[in-house]
Amino acid sequence: MKKNVLFLLIIITCSCNNDTFTDGIKLESKLAVEGWIEEGDGPQVILSSTIPIKDVIDSTNVLDHVIRSAKITVSDGETIEVLRVKKDNDRVPPFIYFGSEIIGKAGKTYTLKIEYLNRIVEASTSIPKTVPIISATYEKKNVVDTIGYVHIKFDDPITEKNYYQIATKIDKKEPIFVPAFYGNLDDKNFDSHSVSMQVNRGILLFPKTKFTPYFTDGDLILVKLRTMNKETFDFWNSWQNEIVNSKNPIYPSNTSLKSNIKGGVGIWAGYGQSTVQVRTVQKK
Repeated sequence: MKKNVLFLLIIITCSCNNDTFTDGIKLESKLAVEGWIEEGDGPQVILSSTIPIKDVIDSTNVLDHVIRSAKITVSDGETIEVLRVKKDNDRVPPFIYFGSEIIGKAGKTYTLKIEYLNRIVEASTSIPKTVPIISATYEKKNVVDTIGYVHIKFDDPITEKNYYQIATKIDKKEPIFVPAFYGNLDDKNFDSHSVSMQVNRGILLFPKTKFTPYFTDGDLILVKLRTMNKETFDFWNSWQNEIVNSKNPIYPSNTSLKSNIKGGVGIWAGYGQSTVQVRTVQKK
């Protein structure tokens, strides 16, 4: 049985774009990209075709729209690498393109080129400097509670413009890092360069259990603070706004999602990253 579903938002966000159907005529689907390269890691890309809004959205339909036969190339200006495809049964869909020759470094720019049938999709991104997490703790409203939230602290560099995303992953329960709810941050909104904030769980698609924004006693929580450029922030912030406005993580309420993909939709993102572990109290 599959574990928690991959946060494959790209297929879903595109499904609500009304240009898929015009006067009853079905138009050609678009290539949807969810790609990223983090500092210290290789590039990864999930590629699919968009799902029409009138189709049923479930894990089976998502799998039917995954593309596994494209040529995907990443370059850092010195090295050019063609990504390979691997299967990961902990994810839905279980296919991801990955590279190992190019490793993300702060300050570098990375270009993406996707060739599939007669289509070419391109994008470019860069990796900002990492901002380290100073501390992360598990806290409860009441001692007798069995649920709680994570509280983190970090220092926002005064002389730099920064955009952030906080993501979490529960060890052995979630196969990926999930963007935290209200976890996309612009430093213009900080009251101080010393940032202290609560982190709530983000939303997975097709969850096995009812969603709750809290963590639970017994969880081992991985917390990641990502730095990103404005294009990536605009994409994730627009997605966050759609979830809030529509109150539905699968169907955004309108078509205002941002993208930096030329010839397709989605995001090619570069991230600085700082990751820490948070141990909760033992489950009674």
